[in-house]
Formats: sequence, C-alpha cells, structure tokens
Amino acid sequence: MDSSVVVALLIVAAAATLVVAIVLVVRLLRMRSLVRSSRMPLPGKFAFWAAVIYGISPVDVLPDPIYLDDIGILLGAITYLGHLARRHGIIGGKSTAGPVEQPAVKRVERLP
Repeated sequence: MDSSVVVALLIVAAAATLVVAIVLVVRLLRMRSLVRSSRMPLPGKFAFWAAVIYGISPVDVLPDPIYLDDIGILLGAITYLGHLARRHGIIGGKSTAGPVEQPAVKRVERLP
C-alpha cells in the first residue's frame, strides 16, 4: 500500500471518530433535563458533569487524534444516565426504585 493511502485512511478514521464524539457530546447535553430532575440521584449528576468535562477537556488518556477514550466515557455516561432515569421513573420504562402497585383487577365470572 502506498503511504499516501495509509495517511488518507488515518485521516478519514480520525475524522469519523471526531464526528461520533461530537454527536455523543450533543446527545449527552440533551440529557440535561434528566440530570436537573430532583429524582436523579447524585451519582448520576456527577457522571453527567464528569463526562461533559472529560469530553471537552484537552487532557485525555489517549492523544486527541484518537477519540476512542472520549467515545467510551460518553457512551458509558449516556447509558448510566438512561438506566438511572428509568430506574427512578424520570423517563418511561419500568421503575425499579420502589414497590410497584398493581391495579386491582375485578374478576368476572361467566354464567353457564
């Protein structure tokens, strides 16, 4: 393979990971309303702000042309916040934060 092809492929891969990281930052920022909820526990709020700061911070575990660490942190925070929001009844889904009351069902018997 020619070295210019390799360089071009690396540039395309870096651009693609940058686009994915930007999309995930935007998606995480759209979850602010979940984080502002009084029902969101403190660890969820911390995870949100830690992921936002890490995503925009120039200090990274891996150098900036490689955004895989940012993508991992952002995906983890989005998944964790979604889990907490469902668990505490902030968004739809089954709430597991406490006992769920089942509606009373009236049985109707058929006559022969």
